[in-house]
Amino acid sequence: MVRTHKLHYVSPQAAVSVIASGHRVFVQGACAHPQVLVDAMAARSGELHSVEIVHLHTEGRPTYLLPEHRESFHLNAMFVAGNAREAVASGYADYLPVFLSEVPQLFRRNVLPLDVALIHVSPPDRHGYCSLGISVDVVVSAVQTARYVVAQVNPHMPRSHGDGLIHVSRIHAACWTEDPLPEIPPSELTDIERAIGRNVAALVEDGATLQMGIGAIPDAVLGFLTHHRKLGVHTEMFSDGLVDLVDTGAVTGECKRIHPLKIVAGFAMGTKKVYDFIDDNPDVAMLDIAYVNDTAVIRKNPRVTAINSALEVDLCGQVCADTIGPRQYSGVGGQMDFIRGASLSEGGKPIIALPSTTQKGISRIEVALKTGAGVTTTRAHVHFVVTEYGAVDLYGKNLRQRARALIDIAHPNHRARLFEEAGQRFGGL
Repeated sequence: MVRTHKLHYVSPQAAVSVIASGHRVFVQGACAHPQVLVDAMAARSGELHSVEIVHLHTEGRPTYLLPEHRESFHLNAMFVAGNAREAVASGYADYLPVFLSEVPQLFRRNVLPLDVALIHVSPPDRHGYCSLGISVDVVVSAVQTARYVVAQVNPHMPRSHGDGLIHVSRIHAACWTEDPLPEIPPSELTDIERAIGRNVAALVEDGATLQMGIGAIPDAVLGFLTHHRKLGVHTEMFSDGLVDLVDTGAVTGECKRIHPLKIVAGFAMGTKKVYDFIDDNPDVAMLDIAYVNDTAVIRKNPRVTAINSALEVDLCGQVCADTIGPRQYSGVGGQMDFIRGASLSEGGKPIIALPSTTQKGISRIEVALKTGAGVTTTRAHVHFVVTEYGAVDLYGKNLRQRARALIDIAHPNHRARLFEEAGQRFGGL
């Protein structure tokens, strides 16, 4: 087999010239957002119309969402980040609800056939393979199915092990950049977040397989796990806090049955600390999210402990994690994939963690979800719910028992009202 091992680099403008009106264009997400290519595409708005953009969460500047480009581009987001919320709320963009594990099927089954994939990769090695680096997730399926693959090649992109290798023969056009990757520093933790982290960490057993997200509460949990032992990691994403657990010896992966001794993930978001940790590290496997988030795969590991957040929980146990009332805030993502996988795992613990109130003092535990709110995780799937006031296990509890348990971990200022309203709803508590 004879294949070229070199790329011919062109300008970003030339690289995106393959995009035509009416195309569906996939854009790599998270901190691997190919900003140079995105800006070059947006600059062509005068000659393009009805181009559909599809992607997950991105940390870049969505220049295609600028008001002057609205006739040229339309975003169909499968996860809504802060940089796209206003566009979705105002009707200039759309949200597509989908489990993260099933996004690759949208491409592979031609439900959303892709014309172009804009990706961000490392320079090719001597064999001609680039790496998708810190964002493999759904990008593998996009690269496999798109008619044209356009790459932003950057020496700052780590070379990760796993499914994210792409040969230069699959790349139709490439431009060279040397821009540092976006960084998301760890959050400054509040006392409430530390208390939640402590309560969640108390549920984590030695030998557990962890799934966690990014943000203050996951950071707080990780900070309380330094004295745990034999932890494993099988997660859709991870950030800087995990590196500290590896350094302290808390994470070894020796109890995992699937990919023992390895950290398995789909993407990473954080600072250069975590990017350097991933670079050429055979202990880290960055894999296709259709596999990482497959419930049948997740459940094979022992004591899977899935730690996920929520915006509000009702007294039946319904979890809303992606809307504020009818307003789309984020996305379904992989919460249900891991909540279900953890519940089916031997000794597994699916955990929903949230502060008891908003910053304005509004209770996040209510008799009913807000009107128009989406149910991210159903009441039949929920097990543990944790606030700064404690942890409760709803599994096996009827509705009245659930209500009493959740009121016990609600903010004290709201407990009397919740008790009275729950009594009216359930015919007494």
